[in-house]
Order: sequence, then structure tokens, then C-alpha cells
Amino acid sequence: MDGLTPVEQRAPGKWQIATVTDVVVESRTAKTFRFEVPMWLDFCPGQHYDVRLTAADGYTAQRSYSIASAPLERGLIELTIDRLDEGEVSPYFHDVVEPGDQVEVRGPFASYFVWRGEGPVLLIGGGSGVVPLMSMLRYRRARLPEVEMRLIYSVRGPEDVIYARELEQGDETLLTYSRLAPPAWEGHEGRIDAGMIAAAGIEPAGMARAYVCGSHGFVETAAQLLMDAGFGAAQIFTERFGPTG
Repeated sequence: MDGLTPVEQRAPGKWQIATVTDVVVESRTAKTFRFEVPMWLDFCPGQHYDVRLTAADGYTAQRSYSIASAPLERGLIELTIDRLDEGEVSPYFHDVVEPGDQVEVRGPFASYFVWRGEGPVLLIGGGSGVVPLMSMLRYRRARLPEVEMRLIYSVRGPEDVIYARELEQGDETLLTYSRLAPPAWEGHEGRIDAGMIAAAGIEPAGMARAYVCGSHGFVETAAQLLMDAGFGAAQIFTERFGPTG
């Protein structure tokens, strides 16, 4: 199986200047920024990069963003950034950054919430928590199509679906609208529940893994649903994000 080699525990720490080559609007609040990274380091789906902005007076703001792209093109990464109006970094990216701009980045980081090709896999994402899971899904589609993988994705409404067109291209995704479903929607509505876990069809027996990413409350709920379905604690990998931007 064309899996990935283990990630070293020692994370790279050197800042470098990356160039933005493309900007894509993904949803009502999310944009994907494609970067050309001169000092390339291999990464695994699930890892993240740090981004640092420096003002004219020397003030700096730094945030971590999950890698959305799969490790397929050397020298290129994609970061999908959800806009938080009260944040220091995300509004700048959404309002100012355009192709040709240069930004300080460093990474990749993380050795726990990573996928190296094991399977079967159940991915559960809430809102922008789908970003690192998308890296896993993209890698599976490109390199490991024989690995069984399903994605449960919870969003508030139709305008909040990140990667909508790409997700529609496959049959891996179970989508639920927690607040407002589109007209004529026949799928799941409301929060994720035991029925969605069962419908995904990933049995907890054997080497199955589950990756959960979202807000703290979302992750806690999803992890409990997984344990209720028979997944052991060692099979569940979680990543939480806070309100920083």
C-alpha cells in the first residue's frame, strides 16, 4: 500500500517566505490560499503550518492553520482559512492577501493527528474542521483508493459547505445541516447522531480509525458517539480549534 512514512517527532521551526499563487473562495466565510514554499518538507495529511504577520511597527500576530492539500505536489501547500471578524490574522488574509503576496510560514507541525494510509477510516468534521480531513480524503482519492474511507460533515447551512463541488464528486460524504437545510434536501438534518455513525458503515473492529476535528463541544459529542458505537479510545484521534483568527 502506498502509505506515508512516519512523521518525525521533532517539528521544523524555521520561518520562511512563501508566495501566494492562488486564492479560491470556498464558502461564505472560507478561502483557500495556495502557497509556493521554497524550503519544502514532506508532510502527512492532518498536519498544519504556522503563519506570521508583522506590522510596520514590529507587532506580530501568529496563527496555526491545517494543511488542506494532499502531499502530492512538492513545493506547494494549500491552507483554507475561515474568516473570524474579531481575529488578527484571518481578516487580513480575506481582505488584503492576493496572488503574488508573500507571507511568513513555518512547518509542517504535528505528529499525532496525522493519517499515513491506515484503514478503514471514518472522518468527522464540523464547520472548518473539515480542512485537515480534506487533506486525508484528497490523498486517499489520489493514492489509496482501495482504503475504505467515509466523511461525516456537519455545517450550519448551504453557504457554509467548504469544498462543496469537490465533495460532490465522490460518494464518501454524509452531510448534515445543523440549522438550515437547502430546499428539497432529503439527507440528514440536525446535529450528528448515532444514526449517522452507523450509516457511514465503518465498523470499529480491527484496525479502523476515526479522526474528528471541530470546535471543542463538537469533538466531545462526536468522540462520545464513536465510543458508544464501539470505537476504543486508541482508535479515536481528535483535533480541536478555538475562536482565534
